[in-house]
Amino acid sequence: MSHQSSKLSVTEKIGYGMGDAASNIIFQTVMTFLAFFYTDIFGISAAAVGTLFLSVRLLDAITDPLMGSLADRTETRWGKYRPYLLWLCVPYALICILTFTTPDWGDNAKLIYAFVTYSLLMIMYTAINIPYCALGGVLTSDSKERVSIQSYRFALASIAGIFITACTLPLVDYFGAGDKALGYQLTITFMSVIGIALFLICFATTKERIAAPKREKASIKHDLKLLLKNDQWIVVGIITFIVMFAVILRATVSLYYVNYVLEQPSLATAFVTTGMVGMFLGTLFAKPITDRFCKVSVYRYTTLLIATLCFCLYFLNPSFIILAFAFQFAIGFLQQMTTPIIWVMMTDTVDYGEWKTGERLTAFTFSGSLFILKLGMSIAGAVAGWILAFYGYQGGETQTESALNGINLLFTIIPAVASLFAFYLVSHYRLNKRELAQVQSDISALPKIQEELS
Repeated sequence: MSHQSSKLSVTEKIGYGMGDAASNIIFQTVMTFLAFFYTDIFGISAAAVGTLFLSVRLLDAITDPLMGSLADRTETRWGKYRPYLLWLCVPYALICILTFTTPDWGDNAKLIYAFVTYSLLMIMYTAINIPYCALGGVLTSDSKERVSIQSYRFALASIAGIFITACTLPLVDYFGAGDKALGYQLTITFMSVIGIALFLICFATTKERIAAPKREKASIKHDLKLLLKNDQWIVVGIITFIVMFAVILRATVSLYYVNYVLEQPSLATAFVTTGMVGMFLGTLFAKPITDRFCKVSVYRYTTLLIATLCFCLYFLNPSFIILAFAFQFAIGFLQQMTTPIIWVMMTDTVDYGEWKTGERLTAFTFSGSLFILKLGMSIAGAVAGWILAFYGYQGGETQTESALNGINLLFTIIPAVASLFAFYLVSHYRLNKRELAQVQSDISALPKIQEELS
């Protein structure tokens, strides 16, 4: 195993971040607009949308480990993980366009079309995002550089998110000229072309430095057994699921919240963009704060603060619009400040897994993490759809008090409870700076010990 802790150039860090900016053009669009698009534009019921989001995740149980195992065994002149950015960026963009295309079919045919296109979109997301995430684990082994890489990554992803939230609805109106369905299709086409360019920049500006031995004989079953021995990966996986559930739940119902609870549809773009601006600024604070304080402690107490703000927001009078915007900004700031940290924690569990088992599973570990992330995302989408239906939500109509309460619960109380659970779970994560340094030292010494023994 070759471990390199070289400092990375700003150009490479920005280039790596461009890959997540490209991913976020799709990811943020799905988080913020897809549920609303399905219920209010395409005409699918909220309950059906919830079931759709959850059922597609069954595919990930197969595709995620397959992709992780495949990427770890890939050998090209460009490395293991970078080539997938080049090979898959165009198919990924095409599937996204199809997902936001609305054929004028019957209800059952619409649901089948949505299922097929959304399934393909998530498969393509898996195929390009698992290698991309794994790439971040082989650029350097330096802990501070890893935080820096992830900070650049999520800063650029947040900029892309701001662009998406600020521009999507205006572009829908511009391109559609009154035809919302056409507007969404053309807007996503425009966004997808940008995404292709950003993936190609990421491919061209990064370099894989941590080289693992070729892995050809071991099976996926063997890899899974090794992964499940990694107790710290399990802890991070559960935290990732809980936090992603809370984040996606709020993102999914944000348009419902501003349209129906605040009764300010004209401020929808401004409201979701405010959250994204907060997320961008939060990313910038991740590195300076973790340079001064333990990243694990920062993560833990930030989740507690998020829970507190979400609880307070539930009791906010909807007429206090400015205060609602302030809460949206603050929660976005805190959420995204923790995002680079959790991805660094994921990367650190790769080192820990190698130390514990003797085999390095970079992409396979990230495939497991990404599966858990998408599971949290899909269950959040499903819960949002089911709870909206339970409380009597009707797309495009005046909502009852019951429906408004359901939207408010989804946007505030349920994410607050999830954040409190994450606060508790972080106490079980052990890879602080001292422990990680020891793990990496032991890994680096292993080849010398083996050579002496031989």
